[in-house]
Amino acid sequence: MDETQPLLQDNCLIYNEQQGEVSTKDIVDFDPSGDPENPLEWPTTYKWGIVALLAFMSFTVTFTCISVVPVANRIVNDLDHGRSSKSASVLLVTIWELGEAAGPLFIAPLSEVFGRYPVMNGANLLFVAATVLAALCQSTPLFIAARALTGLAVASNVLNPAIVGDMFVSEQRGSAMSLIVLAPLLGGAIGPAISGAIAETLGWRQVIWMSAILAIICETIFLTCFRETYKVAVLRRRAAKLRLETGNPLLKTIFDAADTSRVRLILDAAMRPFMVLAGSGVLQALSLLGSLVFAFFYFLSTTLPDILEERYGLSPAATGSSLIMFSAGSTISVIFCNFALDRLYVKLRDVHGGVGQPEYRLPLLILGAFTLPFAIALYGWIARWHLPLPILLICVAMVGITLMLGFLPLHAYVVDAFGLYAASGMTAVIVTRALMGTFLPLTAEPLVEKFDYGWGFTILGAVNLSLAPIPIFVYRYGSIWRQRSKYTREA
Repeated sequence: MDETQPLLQDNCLIYNEQQGEVSTKDIVDFDPSGDPENPLEWPTTYKWGIVALLAFMSFTVTFTCISVVPVANRIVNDLDHGRSSKSASVLLVTIWELGEAAGPLFIAPLSEVFGRYPVMNGANLLFVAATVLAALCQSTPLFIAARALTGLAVASNVLNPAIVGDMFVSEQRGSAMSLIVLAPLLGGAIGPAISGAIAETLGWRQVIWMSAILAIICETIFLTCFRETYKVAVLRRRAAKLRLETGNPLLKTIFDAADTSRVRLILDAAMRPFMVLAGSGVLQALSLLGSLVFAFFYFLSTTLPDILEERYGLSPAATGSSLIMFSAGSTISVIFCNFALDRLYVKLRDVHGGVGQPEYRLPLLILGAFTLPFAIALYGWIARWHLPLPILLICVAMVGITLMLGFLPLHAYVVDAFGLYAASGMTAVIVTRALMGTFLPLTAEPLVEKFDYGWGFTILGAVNLSLAPIPIFVYRYGSIWRQRSKYTREA
């Protein structure tokens, strides 16, 4: 199926009018001379207002996800009445990813069946309810379950790019997406700093309530100001209205299919990422590397508070502020990738006779894959040797830089290599990343207990280093390997 088209498209819709079926004059579409219901023709001010709203929701989601990091141990200690468990506090942070592994499988196809407006608002309402549940719960297992449900309800990661695509033509989408991408980085930097300070003075529940209030504000604006942006849903609504007004039952959109089960289409769309992953050895190898690289974010997030509070004597507020260094490093890497990815691609294309290949996206991934293991090992040894705090914070920024270098170029490669199946390829990457990010950080505690931070993180770095040659082999042989998969044969 062509993933650039709606799930319900049927090219065989237009039949002979003499047979009593749909003809071209019964097709409902936007007025080509100008149509106020066409999202592409909405006022620029309103469209940018929607972009700002999407960025606000992305900020809120990231704030809610990251804000528990510096207070996770305190939450578990409080809910378990002093019987704190490090594995429980780690799972409390990482379980969010497990929810995000399931959400994208259904949110995107549901939005193509029912439209962006009902799916976005439904997901946001579930997000608010799950956040309130987390603020009210009295046990660690219930809190963890509420966090998983909150991750499941995150629609912004999937629908934000789609909504921008609905409203803007191709050459105008870059600026809108840049604003939306920067919002989570800001939320990741501010969230831990604010939560640490609030938890120290008012308690950790107030941190969760702040997240709930932000989500409620966002959803109130969505309910009152957001309009349906998906062309298919807008035209279907128009066709239904015209059928009532004119009495003509043949009025349809070109996207309607008479005998297609929507439930079947949703299930097919949900299964397609697993089919793409199973059918591409290149995607399997790169997803393994990318998932391990991303898991180091949670290794750092769940161990840094312990290091800063126990070995450096920092307060929760100062610990939360220290996590800004990771966001700073990540931001530097994002800016560098935005500057260098396309330039490297063009240069390599020109060197190879003007023929572009998806593998030309991989040099930065190779750099990140080989530098991250050393940054991770250095992070462990700095904590082991109790070196000055500024050195540790600089190393945290280095982890942020190298981690993003080892992950962001993978997205560009999947988009280029999988073409029409890029959405399924990206969903497969997200799902494997989420599963690895949820459970692999649970190994940090036994490693640190047995080998301390130095050798424990050296072992983790060595595992990552053993997978670092994967992008080199894909760069060298990927064009051949891709021909073995029907999903990448035409790239």
